[in-house]
Amino acid sequence: MIEFQCDYAEGAHPKILERLVETNMDQTPGYGLDPYCDEARRLIRKACGREDIDVQFLVGGTQTNTTIICTALRPYQGVLTAASGHINVHESGAIEATGHKVLALPCDHAGKITAEQIKAAYEAHMNDGSSEHMVQPGMVYISNPTENGTIYYKQELEAISHVCHECGMPLFLDGARLGYGLMAADNDVTLEDIARLCDVFYIGGTKVGALFGEAVVITNPAISKDFRYMIKQRGGMLAKGRLLGIQFQTLFEDGLYWQISRHAIDMAMKLKKAFQACGYGFYVENSTNQQLPVLPDAVLEKLAGKYSYSFWEKTDESHSAVRFCTSWATKEENVDALIADLNQIRSQMM
Repeated sequence: MIEFQCDYAEGAHPKILERLVETNMDQTPGYGLDPYCDEARRLIRKACGREDIDVQFLVGGTQTNTTIICTALRPYQGVLTAASGHINVHESGAIEATGHKVLALPCDHAGKITAEQIKAAYEAHMNDGSSEHMVQPGMVYISNPTENGTIYYKQELEAISHVCHECGMPLFLDGARLGYGLMAADNDVTLEDIARLCDVFYIGGTKVGALFGEAVVITNPAISKDFRYMIKQRGGMLAKGRLLGIQFQTLFEDGLYWQISRHAIDMAMKLKKAFQACGYGFYVENSTNQQLPVLPDAVLEKLAGKYSYSFWEKTDESHSAVRFCTSWATKEENVDALIADLNQIRSQMM
């Protein structure tokens, strides 16, 4: 089976494995207070263009999302997000389990929310005579890329950031696939822009070349204060924290993170062109590593024995939207095999 179901099917980039082996018998302090984590923090601060930011490391996305959100919110507050947002649909109620409500805003297939929606939701609450009886919007969560592979452009992100600060709500950007978003051909946002516009965000490693790990970047001192207490309380403080630092040091010291992210985009765009050449449309257009073509169910049946992909939704009686996901490790020969099979199936069905 050739995997296009997700972007974390493989282990880690060989350079990371080599570094982990090389440093295996080193003795270091624990809990992320080691020289490797310090160097990774330095490199990430440099990439963000800021020395005044806090960088902490956690193991996975859900752990990171819950730790950040419950740190930033008061007990009576909830977090605004798109209805299709990851924290609303794919985390088994993890945010609600912390005692905070996810306040979902409607969105189209692009999976994005707007500054206008955020302001309207905040003002609707604050202008309600019974506001203290309801969950108060206290934070905004977006992901870039979104759950459907689309990206926020600079103008959109600036508008959202402005409204968030105007309303006194921190802006949190989930960057589990951030490398793939930043390397998309039509992206106009830099890592420095994100560090300027967001109160907190994270740079995903799990889906972009690491064995595991997310680098949390905190620009708002109010969130940074005592954040390590929250990491510990939420079970996220890895005793052998250097395992995280070594990985992010390796990813950022020679531009490896950007190189492998670009590879995933190149493979996805090659696949996208093949779907287009076959005459297939898309559930939503995007330029990242998650491609969501709408294919005849008969075609999917023929592909299913050889390729894995994710079902998205039925679009009519005989067609389905599915996700083909490339990664930092996707082999071009596997993309070529899929393209050849798509062409063969199409010719057989004509």
